[in-house]
Amino acid sequence: MPRVLVTPPLLWTEEWPYRAILESAGCEIVHPAAIEPIFQTEGIIEALQGIDAIIAGVEPFTEEIFARTKLKVVARVGVGYDAVDVPAATKHGVIVTITPGTNEHSVAEQAISLMVGVYRGFPYRDQSVRNGTWNRALLPRLAGKKLGLIGLGRIGQAVVPRAKGLGLEILAYDPFVKQSFVDQFEIQLRSLEELLAESDIVSLHLPATAETHHLIRAETLRMMKPGSVLINTARGALVKEDDLAAAVASGHLMGAGLDVFEQEPLPLDHPFMKLDRVLLSPHTGGLDQQSLTDMSNLSAQCVADLAQGVWPEPCVVNPEVKVHWEK
Repeated sequence: MPRVLVTPPLLWTEEWPYRAILESAGCEIVHPAAIEPIFQTEGIIEALQGIDAIIAGVEPFTEEIFARTKLKVVARVGVGYDAVDVPAATKHGVIVTITPGTNEHSVAEQAISLMVGVYRGFPYRDQSVRNGTWNRALLPRLAGKKLGLIGLGRIGQAVVPRAKGLGLEILAYDPFVKQSFVDQFEIQLRSLEELLAESDIVSLHLPATAETHHLIRAETLRMMKPGSVLINTARGALVKEDDLAAAVASGHLMGAGLDVFEQEPLPLDHPFMKLDRVLLSPHTGGLDQQSLTDMSNLSAQCVADLAQGVWPEPCVVNPEVKVHWEK
């Protein structure tokens, strides 16, 4: 019987339907004794002893972890896999899967919520009522502003109709754009430099890679329109956080809305904590009741398929493992 470790704590209760998918494939479900140790190399190696597959959150998977365990499958609950050393996984014959098409609506709603929150002055307007200062300082109107999307994949595309409904003009930068979608929604394509210079709001929707690491830094922040806003619901590594904090503190940016950070949880002494115009969220963009159900079901289905000799083609990150793969 394949043993499957499930690490996201939200999935540890009995009611989630993914459990039936694994159990029907003859899998045994295991939970770690505690969540904190699995974010350390020795802790996750210990937790993976005797484990065949993992339904994984954002814990890191390194060469050492693959070398010192008999893991066969890393099934990520979500679409990002920057925490997984994919070349190392491939070297050790470990299949890495993700859950495409399961959480783009949730992330898009989060991005829109952060935009609206920054432009309408939340949470500090809420706080001003609670503390009796009754701050009614005027802010710009959101409708009519230019929204620049860096990345126009599933999540970026899900943002577009929502943003259009708010009266935003859409610009986008994506080297691999789907032209039919661009035409349908009258999106204006720009170079990265043009988008940064023209947009009132810049929203990030791209993966964390060596090429995109600190894409938003002092140099690119200076290119952004004075008084503009940055939204990041993608990955913390895209932004050099000290540079962003400085740009907001100086007044060059009106504000920012952030759901992801380089270090999570965000340290309490982080510069963002002192900035009212930076709206913060604890990496929940891709999480709502429906998305977590869909993500956990699909990740479990990937594990169940592999346990039964079926290759889950649309979800596999490293398909080159297939030639060496055995049930």
